Amino acid sequence: MRIRPVGAHALLLDCAEPDPPADVPVAARVEAWRAELWRRREGGELAAAEIVPAASTVLLDGLPDADATAGLLVRWATTVAAASADVRPPDGAEVVVPVEFDGADLPVVAGHWGVDVPAVLRRLTGTAFRVAFCGFAPGFPYLTGLPADLALPRLATPRPRVPAGSVALAGPYAGIYPGASPGGWLLVGRTDLVLFDVRADPPARLGPGTRVRLATA
Repeated sequence: MRIRPVGAHALLLDCAEPDPPADVPVAARVEAWRAELWRRREGGELAAAEIVPAASTVLLDGLPDADATAGLLVRWATTVAAASADVRPPDGAEVVVPVEFDGADLPVVAGHWGVDVPAVLRRLTGTAFRVAFCGFAPGFPYLTGLPADLALPRLATPRPRVPAGSVALAGPYAGIYPGASPGGWLLVGRTDLVLFDVRADPPARLGPGTRVRLATA
């Protein structure tokens, strides 16, 4: 893990540069740091910080003393490295997302995986997903849990409009479009679950660290 200053009051943790053990996936290192930092914030040590995980980094913003926080991160690194190697399921309640599996790209996914469409559905409904981070659009969850060897390519030409609630796959992730937008992910289904509401607290229904299971609607 490398700590990079971002202005006077923010730090970026680069988890692509591993602490031992080096064979732990980047996503696991990011999640271990996210969980530890959220725990520390709840305990008052990072009370003013905004913590934003991404694919290979974690941003800490709003720090009154970035240098002092960097020293704390170095002290916590050993604990986080041990946690990143622990493959226990994440804590917290599981959100069940009802899905109508009628996506246009289901045959494409089946072809890439070398199985039939029913086997794709069994894989998706049998996977314990977790929100690694949100991005692309407000409330768009990047879900991890699929094996790395099932990673999928994006469409060569993105669709100009993907309907809200579309459940899709790309790379190592599953995702759910919170609103209608262009998109190049492979569509496998759709849900009526509202993923982002500015009047809710928090606005994003599926925030980082949330356990998710896709279920046939």
